[in-house]
Amino acid sequence: MATTMRAAVLHGREDVRIERVPVPEAAPGELIVRVGAALTCGTDLKVFRRGYHARMIVPPALFGHELAGTVVQAGEGVTDFAPGDRVVALNSAPCGQCYFCARGQENLCDDLLFNNGAYAEFIRIPARIVDKNTLHIPDHVPLEHAALTEPLACAVHGLEDSNPHPDDTVAIIGGGPLGLMMVHVAALKGCNVIAVVRHDGQVEAARQLGAAHVVQASTIRKAIRETRAFTPKDRGVDIAIEAVGAPEAWEEAVEMVRKGGTVNFFGGCAVGTRVTLDTNRIHYSDITLRATFHHTPVICRRSLDLIAGGRFQAGAFITGHAHLYELNRVFEKLMKRSSEIKTAIVP
Repeated sequence: MATTMRAAVLHGREDVRIERVPVPEAAPGELIVRVGAALTCGTDLKVFRRGYHARMIVPPALFGHELAGTVVQAGEGVTDFAPGDRVVALNSAPCGQCYFCARGQENLCDDLLFNNGAYAEFIRIPARIVDKNTLHIPDHVPLEHAALTEPLACAVHGLEDSNPHPDDTVAIIGGGPLGLMMVHVAALKGCNVIAVVRHDGQVEAARQLGAAHVVQASTIRKAIRETRAFTPKDRGVDIAIEAVGAPEAWEEAVEMVRKGGTVNFFGGCAVGTRVTLDTNRIHYSDITLRATFHHTPVICRRSLDLIAGGRFQAGAFITGHAHLYELNRVFEKLMKRSSEIKTAIVP
């Protein structure tokens, strides 16, 4: 194996450089994985724009976190994986010992370990992620489909937290990759899904992925009105899930839901963001407000099983392919709101 590799290194705001860096070596308990596919992600796009992520990455740093590939080196003590194994390594792992892990809330772990570096020829998988959150890929599943496990786990977690029932009417606000995953997962659950999107390319994608209705409105008030019109007597949806990460969309979700309904603030806003909510409506309409962050090891396993089972349209989410040296061009295109959902970067 070569001693150096090509990798994307984040240096700051809209400053990602493809550089030659040392190929990592596996310490005890670790794996080195040859990246077969690394997928673009809304979070990576935000990091590219902002130049950092307070919890996940501080520049200069290797970049990217959705990947699948093949083990090329197993460190001392690794028994469950060997060179040649096809694996998906998640981007984080909980400690398993803190207060939150003990309560089954591993996504809130006090020592949640994150890993970056997917946009590269090889990636080092820390021992804790090897132990808790690295999964064998079934032979029939393409690597780029398996790489969807991490974002799908976030979508599955968000939907499950919203406690949907079959035939519930669920509005998903946002037509980005995770919003569309939410649409698809909710439709597979048997929900009546209303996709609330902004851009033309998202309309057909939402329909293909199971939305019964698509609302494309020029204003928030119009979106609320048109969404409610798809419910009996305009009463509002059973569940509204905000998957944009914008304060106006948080407020929009509260106005879409019926009395006794549930709102999930799934999209993460920038640090310091504040929203204004109608407390009278929330209180007297008995509305449940909640939020969902990240995923857990159990949900990650269920998500890979969902991909492997064939009902989940994994191929519909991979709408482009590019080489590693084209990464900056790919992000510039995504910033222009192209119709791409996810691009597979193939090092």
